[in-house]
Amino acid sequence: MGVSRFRKIWPSFTTQFLKLSAANVLSNLMVPLASLVDTAFLGHLSEIHYLGGVALATILFNYLYWSFGFLRMGTTGLTAQAVGRGEAEDLWLLLWRSGGIAIALSTAILLLQWPIRELGFALLNATATVQASGIAFFQGRIWGAPAVLLNFVLLGWFLGQGQGRRVLVLAAIANGGNILLDYVFVVRFGWASFGAGLATALSQYLALVVGLGFVIQQWRSQQDQSWQALQGKLWHWPDLRALFALNRDILIRTFALVTAFSLFTNFSSGFGETVLAANTLLLQVISLAAYFIDGFAFTAETFAGQFAADPTPQRRQQLLQLGLGLSLFCGLGFGLLFLAMPRLFELLTHHQSVLDTVGQYSIWLLPVLGIGSIAYLLDGYFLGLTAGPILRNASLISTGVFFLPLGIAAVQQNSPTLLWLAMSSLMLGRTLTLGSTFLSPQNA
Repeated sequence: MGVSRFRKIWPSFTTQFLKLSAANVLSNLMVPLASLVDTAFLGHLSEIHYLGGVALATILFNYLYWSFGFLRMGTTGLTAQAVGRGEAEDLWLLLWRSGGIAIALSTAILLLQWPIRELGFALLNATATVQASGIAFFQGRIWGAPAVLLNFVLLGWFLGQGQGRRVLVLAAIANGGNILLDYVFVVRFGWASFGAGLATALSQYLALVVGLGFVIQQWRSQQDQSWQALQGKLWHWPDLRALFALNRDILIRTFALVTAFSLFTNFSSGFGETVLAANTLLLQVISLAAYFIDGFAFTAETFAGQFAADPTPQRRQQLLQLGLGLSLFCGLGFGLLFLAMPRLFELLTHHQSVLDTVGQYSIWLLPVLGIGSIAYLLDGYFLGLTAGPILRNASLISTGVFFLPLGIAAVQQNSPTLLWLAMSSLMLGRTLTLGSTFLSPQNA
C-alpha cells in the first residue's frame, strides 16, 4: 500500500500514523504477553530455578535470533522504499532474497545446535539446577529456528507495505498458540522448562503457515508478476551486495544491543538467584513496554522508508514529532503504572523474596523507559531510511562506552543498583548518538 493510497483513505497524516500504529502496537503486545505467560507458568512452579534457567537460555536465543533481526528490519526499510517508488517487482525480489538468507541461516543453526548449546552454557554464570533448566528450555525451543527467521522476513515485508492487519493476525496466531501450548506442555504434561521452549517453537510454525498463505494470496492477486522474469533478476549482484551490506550493519547493531542486555542478565546471576529472578521480572516489564513503544517505532520505520525519496523534509519532521511524543508518553506512563501498582508483579510470581527485591529496583523503570522510548523511535526512523552505518555506530558506542564500564563496575562493587544505572546509561547513549546524528545537516 503506497503513500498516495494512504492519502485517499485517511484525511490526515496523524490519522494514518495512529491507525497503523494501533495495529503494530496490538501485534507487538502479543509477543511480550506470551513471554509473560511463560514467566507466570514457570514462576508459579515449586522451584525458582525454572525461572532463572529460562532467563539464561533466553540469552542464547537473543543472540541466535535477534542477531538476525536484520531479516525483519532491513526487509521493512527496503520494502517501504520500494513502495514509495512504486516498484512492485522489487517487493518480490526482496522477499525471495531475504527468504533464501533466512533458510540458509536457520539450517546452519540447527546443524550447529550442539556446539552452540555447549559453548553458550559454558560461558554463562549459573548454578547447576538453573543451568539444567536452561538447557531443557533450549532443547525444546531450538527446533523453531527456521520458522522464526522466515517469520522475521514475512513481518518485515508486510510492515514495509503498511499491512498492519496481517501482522496483527500473525502475532495473534503465534502468541495465542504459545499460551495454549504452554498450558498443555507445562501445566498438563508437567514438562516445565522443556515444555515452555517447545511451545514457543511450535507456535512459530503455526504463524509461518498462515503468513505463507498471505504471500500466496498477494501473489495471485498481482497478475502482472512473472516468476520467470523475477528469477532472472534474483541474483543481480549489485542489489545483493547492497542487501548484504545493510544486513551486516544491522547485524552488528543488533549484536551490540543484545550483548548489553545479555550481559545485564548474566551479571544479575552473579548477585544470586533472587536478584536474577527480580531483574528478570523487571526486564519482562521493560520488554512489554518496549514492544508497545516499538509499535510507534515500526510505524515510523514504514513511513520513513516511504518518505525517503521525498526531497522536502516536512513529512519526515512531522513523523518524528508525532512519533517521539507518543513514544515518550507511553514509556513514562508504563513506568508510572508499575510503580503505582506494585501488586501487578504478583501476577508473575508468588515468591515474596523476589517481590521484595523487585520493589527495591522498580524505580529504575522510569529512566530506562523514559529515555529508551526516544531511542526506540529514532532507531525505527533510521531503520526506515536503511541508514546502516548510523545504526551500527550508535549501538557500538552505546554498548561499549555507556553500558559496559558501569556494568563491569557493578560486578566489581557487587551492586545491583549500579547495574541498573548501566542499563539507564545504555538508553541515554542510544538517544544521544542517534539524536546527534539526526541533527547533523546531511542526515536531517
